[in-house]
Amino acid sequence: MPPRDRLPIVAIVGRPNVGKSRLFNRFAGQSRALVDDQPGITRDRIAEEIELLGRRFLLVDTAGLEPDAEAGLGSAVQAQADAILFVVDGKSGLLPEDEAIGRTLRQSDKPLAVAVNKIDQPEHATRLAEFHRLGFESLAATSAEHGGGCFDVLEHLVAQLPEIPATEARDDEIRIALVGRPNVGKSSLTNRLLGEERVVVSDVPGTTRDRIEIQIERDGIHYLLMDTAGLRRPGRRNRTAERGSALMTVRSLEMADVAVLVVDAVEGLTDQDAHVAAEIIERGCGVVVLANKWDQVGKGANDDRDAKQVTAQIEHGLRFLPQVPIVPVSALTGSRIRRVLPAVRAAAAAGRRRVGTSELNRWLQQVVRMQEPPVSRYGGNARPVRFYYATQTAVRPPTFVLFCNEPRAVREPYRRFLENKLREAFDFKGTPVRIRLRPRSQQDDEERAARYSRNGPQARQGAGRGKPGRPQNSKPKKGAPKKRSAKPRRGGKRP
Repeated sequence: MPPRDRLPIVAIVGRPNVGKSRLFNRFAGQSRALVDDQPGITRDRIAEEIELLGRRFLLVDTAGLEPDAEAGLGSAVQAQADAILFVVDGKSGLLPEDEAIGRTLRQSDKPLAVAVNKIDQPEHATRLAEFHRLGFESLAATSAEHGGGCFDVLEHLVAQLPEIPATEARDDEIRIALVGRPNVGKSSLTNRLLGEERVVVSDVPGTTRDRIEIQIERDGIHYLLMDTAGLRRPGRRNRTAERGSALMTVRSLEMADVAVLVVDAVEGLTDQDAHVAAEIIERGCGVVVLANKWDQVGKGANDDRDAKQVTAQIEHGLRFLPQVPIVPVSALTGSRIRRVLPAVRAAAAAGRRRVGTSELNRWLQQVVRMQEPPVSRYGGNARPVRFYYATQTAVRPPTFVLFCNEPRAVREPYRRFLENKLREAFDFKGTPVRIRLRPRSQQDDEERAARYSRNGPQARQGAGRGKPGRPQNSKPKKGAPKKRSAKPRRGGKRP
């Protein structure tokens, strides 16, 4: 398996209500609350991939830190983050909670900068003075509301990010991240897959605090199993250890080939399950859904659902994840556990699948004939949208670039139509698919014309309705004998 790039992580930390989320939105360039075109799907992002100063990195919002539980922060940040942005409130001034968090962060040797937020007016700059008591060298005034100074402090951190080599994996190793809400049975499933008790299991949510990595081998294939702590919504992470778990989960998803999303079949799919699934898709992992506790479905006093109803409810809640395999299992009894790894292998293979350019362009011609693209009305003139050609540019996840004359005119419903047909044609079940639309530039036309001129007329065979080997609308050479018609003579018979 080729090396997988591990992006450095910049973690935003600080006590509650200092403007971390607004600062996150400022850096991300959009609101963290994303609403899908399909009704009922709203999700929060906790991480955003950003490029600055030529470096790509992940910006992670750890939500608010509780001052009375900062003990677990130092180890979590030290293990997972590559740089730290400590946000304080310039309007409220330096509080004991800020000093407590500052003492914890000083234990880390990672690059760190302090953003004194809510400095919205030039006359507020004098408020920075008292924050020098924190003892950090890098201190900057920012205004997340208006954008002042925000990217200056982030650029300072990015310039200090270490060079992280690509993560080298075995050629036959598949990396699996078990993710989901707390107490849905991830650790129990890990033990079932291993065939022994290697992970501590408890009924108390949040028993797993650190990412646990275990290598296993089944049927000659090597797997790296990563059991992560439960991931909650940012506003519901009430303990510092759970803030650290968000960093661990994001890091695991960056490393993983396939994410196994564990849901509770008895409770059914919740909004938080959908949030975790959305985070998986954002990171580009393949995904397999395990409906755990299947042996308890329909056995409760108020539970009269059957297996089909439970599956339908999970599929409806995850309808923004097309063609995702759902495997009903029971970590308690071991029922259907053998189906998990084959589903993971299929999802990993789909994420690495490449489609030849000629085959891809034949598919594009077919789907465009099946349903014509919308009409472009930009500039006051109505003209049809024309697709020229397509190519695959990446895998994990499979990424395709489609060249057309008006990318802006291709709306989301037609994009989804293209994605669905692409999945059906090339079996991309269990993996995200990225489709980018680009206008065909003059440089592209010149390169294609140069390529055709080098290859001669044979390169244009079949391009139009002309005969093979001769350009369309070309005339026969002067002096060539004319072909006689086969019309019958008057009074005679057709030869």
